[in-house]
Amino acid sequence: MKLKFLGTRGEIDLKTRLHKMHSSLEISYRGHAVMIDCGADWLGRIRQMRPDAIVITHAHPDHAWGLKGGAPCEVYATAETWGSIGEFPISQRASIQPRSPFEIHGLMLEAFPVEHSTRAPAVGYRISAGRSTIFYAPDLVYIYETHQALSGIRLYVGDGASLRRPIVRKRGAALVGHAAVRTQLGWCGREGVPKALITHCGSEIVGMNSRTADKIVRDLGLERGVSAQIAFDGFGIVLP
Repeated sequence: MKLKFLGTRGEIDLKTRLHKMHSSLEISYRGHAVMIDCGADWLGRIRQMRPDAIVITHAHPDHAWGLKGGAPCEVYATAETWGSIGEFPISQRASIQPRSPFEIHGLMLEAFPVEHSTRAPAVGYRISAGRSTIFYAPDLVYIYETHQALSGIRLYVGDGASLRRPIVRKRGAALVGHAAVRTQLGWCGREGVPKALITHCGSEIVGMNSRTADKIVRDLGLERGVSAQIAFDGFGIVLP
């Protein structure tokens, strides 16, 4: 299973060479490529990239609006997400149910609800191929079933909106926003996750010297027994 970070920037105006495109992850396995999330930056680029499938975490612009022009392949999303992007001209649609595993070209995926937005309910994905399992959650305050989501995974890919302080507000009884990187690495440490990569980078990370930001993340990980670093556009990793 090969991972390539097509983009690592959150919904911010600031851009750099390392964090230019909206967050998106390409997973390649046995000759097929699955794209997870397709934000507005990707509008008009999808047909040239020709993924074999696209999976969406939620309907916010930086995760789904690249599909406004349609898609050259099947698109997978929850019913809540389809309710928000139903007018997009996508001919091949698959509706997924949280906690119901499904297969795409040999990859096994399972959606886990996460707290993030009341207007665009989000999920993270537990993804397995061969002997490797990862969890991908680029936008979240918390995971409802943390142990089930993270147990036994080789890699956690999480939300880089904030390093140490959460960006959270209350909307009714719900929390909306983003968990801090420090908090997410704490989850990984408690669940025995050995490695974490941070994507969906916010202004704090993107506006900081990249070596300084990566050292902060690395040190936060070491304090919790996790090897952690910040991903950047084009960064790749191969899992056995």
